[in-house]
Amino acid sequence: MSRLGIRTRLTVLYGVLFLLGGTILLGVTYFLVKQNIHQRNTGSVAELPAEIKIGNMEVSEFVRQLQARQEQIESNTLHALLTQGAIALGVVTVIGVGFGWLMAERALRPVGRITETARRVAGGSLHERIALKGPADEIKELADTFDSMLERLDAAFDGQRRFVANASHELRTPLTINRTLIEVAMGRPAPPPELVHLGETLLAVNARHERLIDGLLTLVASEQALTVHETVDVAEIARHVTAGKVGTASLEAAVTVGDPVLLERVVQNLVDNAVAYNVPDGEVWVRTRTTGSRAELVVENTGPVVPAYEVPRLFEPFRRLRSRTGSAQGTGLGLSIVRSVAVAHGGRVDARPRDGGGLIVTVTLPTQN
Repeated sequence: MSRLGIRTRLTVLYGVLFLLGGTILLGVTYFLVKQNIHQRNTGSVAELPAEIKIGNMEVSEFVRQLQARQEQIESNTLHALLTQGAIALGVVTVIGVGFGWLMAERALRPVGRITETARRVAGGSLHERIALKGPADEIKELADTFDSMLERLDAAFDGQRRFVANASHELRTPLTINRTLIEVAMGRPAPPPELVHLGETLLAVNARHERLIDGLLTLVASEQALTVHETVDVAEIARHVTAGKVGTASLEAAVTVGDPVLLERVVQNLVDNAVAYNVPDGEVWVRTRTTGSRAELVVENTGPVVPAYEVPRLFEPFRRLRSRTGSAQGTGLGLSIVRSVAVAHGGRVDARPRDGGGLIVTVTLPTQN
């Protein structure tokens, strides 16, 4: 059963209160009119002289008939008051409910603005502000508080992104120097085998650190507002990325708008993960298609069994399954980057375990308008 919206509830409340107030007013009016008519009729009858005779009719009979006539008039008057008053109350209540519906919409309009802003902020745009104009009431106070919270969050996230970007850039220089020194040492004439083995190990460690820094920089870039809005066919990107890596691909047109470099990184990360975290002689399937107003990319593999409760952890930075730790020299940022890029493009990522082992990861993006 669907819940009633606050506008509907307010309108119903206005209507009930209006009907209740009108009913009380009609009841009080009925009581006052009845008392007034009764007093007037009683007084007029009591003032008749006892010696009055009308033809052969005695005074007592005349008074009795007069009282009966007055009671009938009183009853008809009160009945007409109730009937016509109830009809008028019903008509006015319907009109009042209509005005209540309009007034509720006007009163809740600022709340709608707050909701729209919160929805855009949830999509990754912390630069949005409500900037509500109007009297200094509770709703404006709420909007101003929300704006103040967004400013603090925006400043905090910007500081975090700048720190990660600066730290990553600073770490690149010593890694480049290390790689150069190791390659020079290994390039000497007739190096001893121990030196070659040590150099290869150090180069592998250095390369992993470089991939980690590249991943951090990509993650920072994906969490910022998009500055590139180009028409991109995800199927073309998948066709380029899967060449020579994936044997099973069903690539239908899936056109979206966004940053081609970041979208290519999404496909690259998913395909690399599906190939790296797989069983021997396993398979990888890549599919793209357009469903309604959404472009979809689906990457599926025959990897090890993944518990369903562990799937959400895979999208957290540096969080991997225990069985995957150390596998494929990964950095633990692949799926985090995929989710961040998808959210920045107005999409989402869903993952679920595959029957028999492996994962099915679905990236959904809005299609081109």
